[in-house]
Amino acid sequence: MDDINGPQSASASAPPELLRLAAPTAPATRADAVRNRAKILDAAERLFAEHGVGAVSMDAVAAAAGVGKGTLFRRFGDKAGLAVAVLDARESVLQQQILSGEPPLGPGAPAGERLRAFLGAYAEFLDTHLDLIRVSETASPGARYRIGAYRFWHRHVAILLHQARPELDADYLAHALLAPLAADLRAALTGEYPAARAGAGLDHLARALLSATP
Repeated sequence: MDDINGPQSASASAPPELLRLAAPTAPATRADAVRNRAKILDAAERLFAEHGVGAVSMDAVAAAAGVGKGTLFRRFGDKAGLAVAVLDARESVLQQQILSGEPPLGPGAPAGERLRAFLGAYAEFLDTHLDLIRVSETASPGARYRIGAYRFWHRHVAILLHQARPELDADYLAHALLAPLAADLRAALTGEYPAARAGAGLDHLARALLSATP
């Protein structure tokens, strides 16, 4: 059997499909609109951190940002949309580390090592931002799978799985590996499975998949 990490040549540069799925750069807009958006996101992030996302109303965010409630709803739709916007910058940092950062999270390491590095990094990211991610993923049935960030994570995992084990159904198994990283599940299990235990279990699952006989 080949090395479970796959060939050393595993994508030294980011695949074009991942670049397309990366968090987009905000479109050019008026300076006052940019300032208002920054004030809203700063206020939302502060209030979410202080009180938890569930306890913060859109009215409270509008008041703290000094903007009208109508402006808030027009820009973000609802609290889930606001949570997604607050997350965007943080997700973008992780995405850029995947696209061009140091290995093994970034390009240059074998596919299996990169896969395990990503799962560990995202598990840590999830625990750090659990409240926000949970709101964005549970806003409506199936919301998690429509979020652009999830499509990025899934595609990245599928590419690495295909590089490491081309005989497997990488597309489906990418969903299976990401399933334990659903925010709703993680929130339900946090008390029983602290971060170290959950991370070790997920890494064991990845290693088992990478070395399993088809």
